[in-house]
Amino acid sequence: MSTFVSDTATVFSRELRPVLRNPFSVIFSMLQPLVFLALFTPLLPDVLGSDGSALQWFVPGIVVMSCLFGTSATGSNLLFEIQTGSHERMLVSPLGRPSLIVGRALKEIVPMFVQTAIIVVATIPFGFELHLAGALLGLVILAVFCVGLGALSYTLALASKNQEWMFWAVQQTLIFPLLLLAGMLLPVDNGPAWLRTAADFNPLTYVVDAERALFNGEILSGTVAGGAVAAVVVAALGLLVGTRAMRRVSA
Repeated sequence: MSTFVSDTATVFSRELRPVLRNPFSVIFSMLQPLVFLALFTPLLPDVLGSDGSALQWFVPGIVVMSCLFGTSATGSNLLFEIQTGSHERMLVSPLGRPSLIVGRALKEIVPMFVQTAIIVVATIPFGFELHLAGALLGLVILAVFCVGLGALSYTLALASKNQEWMFWAVQQTLIFPLLLLAGMLLPVDNGPAWLRTAADFNPLTYVVDAERALFNGEILSGTVAGGAVAAVVVAALGLLVGTRAMRRVSA
């Protein structure tokens, strides 16, 4: 276990160095979420039926959306390493193979924290009310989800290493249905029955609902518990599939 922890820390620090050297990449990636905030927020009072709840409802969804966009695309970094030969050098190192996927997945937490802080700071002057304890717990749940999603993204990169276009085709095909069915941009409560049923099978729905509850100060509730369970399930599945894929590649 100590070897696994130290190997994971080594991979984590290696993956984090480029982000620390170029922090503007994290800030630049915020343009899309901020555009969504600027364009969708004025429309939400008519949909939600309340002026005061618009940002309280929308900001947690944007936080999850930022996480979804960033983390689901991280496999592209692995594709670049495969093309340059860097990944092969990592495979012949004494680092444990599970650590290669876990360390990479954990790295996705840091940009997510920075992006969330920027979104919250940008919206507080416009009326968003921050409940710090709930927001911090929400970030913990989102971090767990990010680890699983990042591991799945790396798995997809390994599966499509000889066909880079396949990675982006699958990623783009899946990301928008998951986003819309989770009700990040618009509520699905008033949608047709088939849409609500599809949303119930989307684990991201429960994470988004939990984030909205937590960012509004609701900590002890079934909604939060459901989101935590969904995040843990995604993390466990992602790490299981990702670790197996990494072992097969290095075998």
